[in-house]
Amino acid sequence: MLTKRKPHQSDDRVGPLALDVLLWIVGDEERLFPFLASTGLDIDAVRAGADDPAFLAGVLDHVAGNEPVLLACAQALEVKPERIVAEWHRLSPQVGEDWG
Repeated sequence: MLTKRKPHQSDDRVGPLALDVLLWIVGDEERLFPFLASTGLDIDAVRAGADDPAFLAGVLDHVAGNEPVLLACAQALEVKPERIVAEWHRLSPQVGEDWG
């Protein structure tokens, strides 16, 4: 017999900061087009991934991996860059995590 399981409610939930970073990227063509080009995504894939923690971890990786972009994003969102990096680490798979 199959039983219903409760939804997974751990620290991998999407936080508002990750969504704010995504909105910051898509809010300007000069940020959006380089993001799309570097990821190979299209705008429909971006829309579809907006509530996926793994997708948002990739968005944060994109921002955290480029210091000028990270600093500009942090300034625009009025947060410390360290908060964006901390959110990236929170959503990213841990080193040595069992994938199977």
